[in-house]
Amino acid sequence: MAAKDKFHAVVRIALEKEEWQITDDPLLLEVGGTKFEIDLGAEKLLAAERGEEKIAVEIKSFLTDSPLTDYHGALGQFLNYRLALEISDPTRILYLAIPVVAYETFFKREFAQMSLERYEIKLIIYDPKQEVIVQWIS
Repeated sequence: MAAKDKFHAVVRIALEKEEWQITDDPLLLEVGGTKFEIDLGAEKLLAAERGEEKIAVEIKSFLTDSPLTDYHGALGQFLNYRLALEISDPTRILYLAIPVVAYETFFKREFAQMSLERYEIKLIIYDPKQEVIVQWIS
């Protein structure tokens, strides 16, 4: 089993505060002979006519000295996880969870914004101190 991100518990708590039910910790997939472990799987019951929403969340801390290097790794992982989900669980939406400091200092840069748009990266921005989700970006 892969090591959990430093803020794994924080994001789990923040999702639960927003009434998400954590269904998988981690979410295990196997596609084409390759095993994947996405940090969290969660579901939320919506209005009766809409059913439920299912998400997968990959959590990143962005605590190193190089946010660009962290982003390169996170992006590759995200794209592979999204492909695996499209094949094995296409109703589940994948999000990349990042701390608010990383969002403010790196993800608001022009290049990062272009990359997020090009690769259609959905974000959960969380505050690790308050243990809350600050913003969802789809």
